[in-house]
Amino acid sequence: MTVANDKNENVSKTDETTDVFQKSMGVFGRWHLWICFIIFLVKFPVAWHQLNIVIIAPAQNFSCIDNVDRCAANCTKHIFDDSIFTDTIISQWDLVCDRAYLANMAQTFTMFGILVGNAFFGFWSDRSGRSKPMIVAVIIQVISGSLCAFVPWLWAFLLLRFVVATATGGTMVTSFVLVMELIGTKWRCTVATLYQIPFNLGHLTLALFGYLFRDWRYSQLAISLPSIILISYFWLLPESPRWLLAAGEVEKATKILETAAKHNNLPVESIAQEVKTYAEKKQNETQARGRAVDLFNTRVMCLRTCCIGFNWIVCGLCFFGVAQYVGQLGGNLFWNIAASAAIQVPGTCISILLLEKLGRKPTLILSNCVAGIFMLLIPFVEEHSHWRVILAVVAMFGISISFPSVYLFSGEVFPTVVRNLGVGITSMMARFGSIAAPHISTLGAYGAAPWVVPVIFGVAPLIGAILVLWLPETRNTKLPDTLEEAANFGKKNKCEALKGVA
Repeated sequence: MTVANDKNENVSKTDETTDVFQKSMGVFGRWHLWICFIIFLVKFPVAWHQLNIVIIAPAQNFSCIDNVDRCAANCTKHIFDDSIFTDTIISQWDLVCDRAYLANMAQTFTMFGILVGNAFFGFWSDRSGRSKPMIVAVIIQVISGSLCAFVPWLWAFLLLRFVVATATGGTMVTSFVLVMELIGTKWRCTVATLYQIPFNLGHLTLALFGYLFRDWRYSQLAISLPSIILISYFWLLPESPRWLLAAGEVEKATKILETAAKHNNLPVESIAQEVKTYAEKKQNETQARGRAVDLFNTRVMCLRTCCIGFNWIVCGLCFFGVAQYVGQLGGNLFWNIAASAAIQVPGTCISILLLEKLGRKPTLILSNCVAGIFMLLIPFVEEHSHWRVILAVVAMFGISISFPSVYLFSGEVFPTVVRNLGVGITSMMARFGSIAAPHISTLGAYGAAPWVVPVIFGVAPLIGAILVLWLPETRNTKLPDTLEEAANFGKKNKCEALKGVA
């Protein structure tokens, strides 16, 4: 990505933006690049804490010390294979047989914590600003994540996993909102997509953590302690000038905008007056506010909310489910994790091109079909063949395109009056998918046929692709502001397309 140094490139034009923020500090300059870099670092621990289940609770062979059936009622103790991992949470707390579900509960607690953290810290950041809740979340993440490695009781481990996940959910929502409020409209789509790459790289480095630290307690510490560096946000991270102005903190907002303008080689003389004028104008404006019920009041809005919501479920279910499923396919666990993570980086980058060239609708349909078809091919391959891993990795490639696609799509298909509500409620559905993911990915351990898991992960995205057909294309269109405009949004686009053909 090139950073605009020239004033004519850095300053937004009239058709790119009209607000005082981008006029003052530019669309994307050196200051933006630095802030994005330090905020993007928080995505590494986000990936580590959400996905480390693959290295702390991998499939592990075991037998009974009493030379009876390993799950027999009279088995007094289990012996675990420590050839790959010296200790896991499974061997630590004997999470096998009738206790096997507790290993999945560790991931369920994590995903439920993410859900709670998104909601709580999202609410807090709307009232106290973006930076303060983010810093608090980072501190909680460091402390609770590190304590996970030392607790001797399973219940305490699960509780701390919930706490660290809640903090992780907080860093997710506050960091994304802060980035979007600082970046100019022209770069928003690109930056929002690139925001996923540090997460992909974090997933990739889990293979390294697992390889270097074969005891789950050491790997848990290894993913928790690096977040200490992020406490430097207290000194480095600016508050959102948009939030400051909305809160009436005009002087603080002005100082941040002037700092940004100086680093981007832009004039600062008129910023104070422009900000003051903007604040006075906004103070006199009354904005219409939507309600959650508006997302379901009409047939059009209800259909679009359900279609987008289901695709969010697909993203959460298949991303975290397939990521865990890959670790159970045999072969080298570390290479499997690395391959499924590495393929996401080009997938995320390609999604930028596809979203701009093909549009939101074809891209989401195509990526869902890739994920679904390749997962459905797995049952036709021999059980211990390396082709099963390859097919699952290609499916992950499709999912890595679907995730940023559905995020952008959901941000454009809802009208302005309910856009935040629409994105918030539908994206929350992904958490329900991710909560179910570990239980589905390990169905084989409960006696399910080998084809069941890949079929579930294959059918879900194909249903999502079909539902996308009922959504309107939003690329290069004026987004709806009111519920009435939203009702006619798709019809208008179809009419314009037919005129173009005629």
